[in-house]
Amino acid sequence: MIITPESFNLFLIVMAVTAVVVFIALHFVEAGYGMMYNRRWGATVDNRIGWVAMEAPVFIAMLLLWWYSSRRFDTAPLVMFLLFELHYFQRSFIFPLLINGKGRMPLSIIAMGITFNVLNALMQGGWIFYISPADRYPDSWLLTPQFIIGTIIFFAGMAINIHSDYIIRHLRSPGDTAHYIPRGGMFRYVSSANYFGEVVEWTGFAILTWSWAGAVFALWTFANLAPRAGKINRRYASEFGTRFTSLKLKRIIPFIY
Repeated sequence: MIITPESFNLFLIVMAVTAVVVFIALHFVEAGYGMMYNRRWGATVDNRIGWVAMEAPVFIAMLLLWWYSSRRFDTAPLVMFLLFELHYFQRSFIFPLLINGKGRMPLSIIAMGITFNVLNALMQGGWIFYISPADRYPDSWLLTPQFIIGTIIFFAGMAINIHSDYIIRHLRSPGDTAHYIPRGGMFRYVSSANYFGEVVEWTGFAILTWSWAGAVFALWTFANLAPRAGKINRRYASEFGTRFTSLKLKRIIPFIY
C-alpha cells in the first residue's frame, strides 16, 4: 500500500468533512430503503441480496489489506482485524439471511454503500496495518485501558445492535405488512435502538484502536444514522400519534438526542 502519512491524514480530513456534509444533507434527503423504501431511487434487488452486496465488499477489502500487510500476524493488529471482521461477517452473511418479508433495496443505495464501506476499510486497515508507526500496537496494547474499555464498549454495542434487530424482525407475523412500535431492550429509551448499538460499537472501536481513523468512522456512523433515526422518530409520531409520543423516546442517543 503506497501512501504517506501526510496523504493519509488528508484522506481522513476529507472523510471527516464529508461526514459533516452528509449529516446535513440527510436531513433533507430520505434514503429510500427499509422502512423508507421509495421507487424513485431506481432499480432494486431483493433486500437480502442488497445487504450482502453492500456489506461484503468491506469484509473482503479488509481481508486483503490484512493479508498483504507485513504486520498481519502481529497480535494486537490481528485482534483488531478480527473484531472488525466479526462485525462485517455478521452484517454481510448472517443478518441478510435473517431478514423477513419481501423488501427491496435500490441499486443506487447499494452502490453508495459499497463506496463508503470500501473507503472505511481503507481508513481502518490503512491505519492499523500500514500507516501507524511499527511500534504503535505492541502485544502489551491488549492490556491498555484504551483497548480493554474500547473492546467492552464494542461488544456492548454489537449486542445492542443484534438484539434490536431481533426485536424488529419479530414485530410482524408471517404475511403481515403493518408497522409497529418496537418494544423492549434499548427501545425503551430510543426509537432507533439498532442504530444506537452501531454508534456505540464503532465508538468502542475508535477507543480500542485509539486512532483518528477509528474516530472518523465513528463520526461517519453517527452522521449517516442520526438523520435517519430522526426521520423514523417523526414517522412513528405521525403514524401512531400519542401511542408513540407518550413514550417520550429519543431518536438515537438515550436521554440526549
